[in-house]
Amino acid sequence: MATLSISDLTVEYVSAGYKVRPIDELSFAADTGQLVVLLGPSGCGKTTLLSCIAGLLTPAGGQIEFDGIDVIGLRGPQRADYRRDTVGVIFQAFNLIPSLSAQSNVMVPLRLAGVSRAKARARADELLELVDLTDRRKNRPGQLSGGQQQRVAIARALAHDPPLVVADEPTAHLDGVQVEGVLRIIRDLARAGRLVVVATHDDRITQLADEVIELVPRRADVTSGPQTITVRAGELLFRQGEVSDLVYVVRTGSVEVFRERADGTEDSIVRRGPGEYFGELGPLLNLPRSASARAITDTTLTGYPAMDFRRRDHS
Repeated sequence: MATLSISDLTVEYVSAGYKVRPIDELSFAADTGQLVVLLGPSGCGKTTLLSCIAGLLTPAGGQIEFDGIDVIGLRGPQRADYRRDTVGVIFQAFNLIPSLSAQSNVMVPLRLAGVSRAKARARADELLELVDLTDRRKNRPGQLSGGQQQRVAIARALAHDPPLVVADEPTAHLDGVQVEGVLRIIRDLARAGRLVVVATHDDRITQLADEVIELVPRRADVTSGPQTITVRAGELLFRQGEVSDLVYVVRTGSVEVFRERADGTEDSIVRRGPGEYFGELGPLLNLPRSASARAITDTTLTGYPAMDFRRRDHS
């Protein structure tokens, strides 16, 4: 049994001159035979995490190991071998070649790896039968429904029989009827002894999962109703990338909301004084903090959970 182990994973990049950290010290482990769902809204780092697991992106820190392989430490040919033989990737947009048939699309990774045409064709036919598309193997993507295209993409991801499969929003472009068939196949992939990691915002997949990892979890320690918070001058109230739990209204004192630039300097976004609020978008949209907040002076605030803030804002 192979294990995927992720420890203190941090991904950081620069966007418009600012540091962005979609994943901050994330840790979890999973074994082959499991279906693991990464759940969260758009922008929370799901695709980024899959890219790190697949060896397509190098994180800023932490560790990723699969079956004893140090994924982050792979370089050059070793990384290419890992991406070819160990991990299969199912893309949200299918990424099929429009001019090729379903059969030929599945053959592509095999032919690129030097497999003979006859063996590649036989393997493609075997995989298309697995996803119930034998009768459509000669059709091009434009002649297939969204669900059928996704099944071709799944077959292609299995070309080298990888023990690890990652899927990015595999139901995003499918209607209700098509979703059922794709979900069944994904569930069966894990039952066959693979580890399948799916990034999604679709709650339907969680019903089939062995483990659900919420990349933007709800804070369990937030009390119901508004709460009074006191911070001293210079003290951070929250940091960019953290879980968003409360919307803040300043009662006394003042607060600065700022972002850290790539060069280490800070860019002040706004200052808030008595009667003014800040930090509302994260809790209302269930997204991580997009900036940090620090008290300029000794400050007293009221922290509102999202629902309480909505009631206050409409009262």
